[in-house]
Amino acid sequence: MKAVYEDAGKIFAELVEIDSPSLKEKKMAEHIREMFRRLGVELTEDDSAEVTGSDAGNLYGCVKGGKEGKPILLSAHMDTVMPAYGKKAIFGANGEMRSDGTTVLGADDLAGVTAIYEAVKYLRENQITHCDIELLFTTGEEIYGKGAKAFDYGRLNADRAYVLDLSGRIGDAAYAAPSILSFTACMEGKAAHAGFCPEEGVNAIAAASRVIASLRQGRIDEETTANIGMISGGRGINIVSPECVVRGEVRSLKHEKAVEFLREYREAFEKAAEESGGRLYWEESVDIRAYETGLDSQTVTAYRKAAEKAGIEARMVKTFGGSDENVYFQYGIEGIVMATSMNCVHSCREYTNIHEIVSVTEILIHLLTGENE
Repeated sequence: MKAVYEDAGKIFAELVEIDSPSLKEKKMAEHIREMFRRLGVELTEDDSAEVTGSDAGNLYGCVKGGKEGKPILLSAHMDTVMPAYGKKAIFGANGEMRSDGTTVLGADDLAGVTAIYEAVKYLRENQITHCDIELLFTTGEEIYGKGAKAFDYGRLNADRAYVLDLSGRIGDAAYAAPSILSFTACMEGKAAHAGFCPEEGVNAIAAASRVIASLRQGRIDEETTANIGMISGGRGINIVSPECVVRGEVRSLKHEKAVEFLREYREAFEKAAEESGGRLYWEESVDIRAYETGLDSQTVTAYRKAAEKAGIEARMVKTFGGSDENVYFQYGIEGIVMATSMNCVHSCREYTNIHEIVSVTEILIHLLTGENE
């Protein structure tokens, strides 16, 4: 697939140069629409921006392929994490492409966008019969699937999805991902002068520290992690602190387990507030819900066959990261998340490899042209 290799590098580099941090995807959306328009594929922009606050909506389109059966959904997201302004792809040896070290590269998820585009382009230019393809490029994925949550799923006919948004060796695909629950615990104490009358105060930092020290954190078990990531408070070194804000998250491959573990956290903070004579203000949210696609499902079986035809070993894995598939699954669309040549993501050391993007493209082509049993 020499032509695909040469084109993929060019397309990827063009995408990288477009600034598209979360909720600032307008230029990226316009560019992707034009790319597919050149293939004769119309992508329409939805009105999700009214809900998400982005300057662009999600892009949706359908590519008719002449093959009977339900369509397959291919999806990638248009946003990148920061630092994301002034990105450029630096070409290296053996097809490797890196950022210049001052920004992310954006392979998460522009490698996915590139592979989807190249697969559709190859099928259309070679007039190959394939199943109908539904395309969905989302905004705000890095903010817990914000764009995907605002999409109108009544527009979709597909009941299975292949989301291109995973780190790891090519051939890996995540069939399960966690619920992510975040929380904010605001411990309220009572201010007092730390030198003259400390006994009149209630130190919220001290109360929060005691409960934090008592909580289980890190890897709780093979399905669950918990983390306290931020703590702030205090008004001065000579003031008994009247407030302390603690923020963190719980992840679990079992939603009910995440909910129960977060309940333990809340009860521990409530007890600490009561014992110290203070008060607790608590907020929590379900950022994404867990999914698990069966290993004997049509989605996984078709992926294994497609990877095999491309000469790549398929390996099904569980991940502790979220993606738009967490959202799709809640709307009855079972799916997996494919490794897509994104490495050292969310850092300025991020890199990709065009040979690997081409391999992902090959897997997609076999998926779309194979038996839809």
